[in-house]
Amino acid sequence: MINSRSLDDLLPAVKVRVEAFIKAADDAGIDLLVTSTYRDNESQNALYAQGRTASGRIVTNAKAGQSFHNYCCAVDVVPLVNGKPVWDTTYQVWQTIGKLGKEAGLEWAGDWKSFKEMPHFQYTGGLTLAKLKAGAKVI
Repeated sequence: MINSRSLDDLLPAVKVRVEAFIKAADDAGIDLLVTSTYRDNESQNALYAQGRTASGRIVTNAKAGQSFHNYCCAVDVVPLVNGKPVWDTTYQVWQTIGKLGKEAGLEWAGDWKSFKEMPHFQYTGGLTLAKLKAGAKVI
């Protein structure tokens, strides 16, 4: 089961945007921890099971093959305050994080109409999951 935190596992077009995002956050005094980049199908299905058939709360609506993490196009982050992750998404810093991610050219799942995912950012180059499944590459 693979749930990578390495930026090296992102596609180059995604990695450059994520690096710019992390630098902008650092420049703003926000320490970000990368919690996920690439996920294999087994890891994605385990996350999907959370709150359904496994303990925990629901954190995704994406099964294996339905997440941009499966295609090396997404990153999840959490801010650290005094060295501790702040998962409370009502904390004001999340709005700043979202703004910085968008300024770096990433789509922020905090803007989604349903099932907002504040920690999730992605860059797809305009490609859909169907196109990625068919082998299209993000550039």
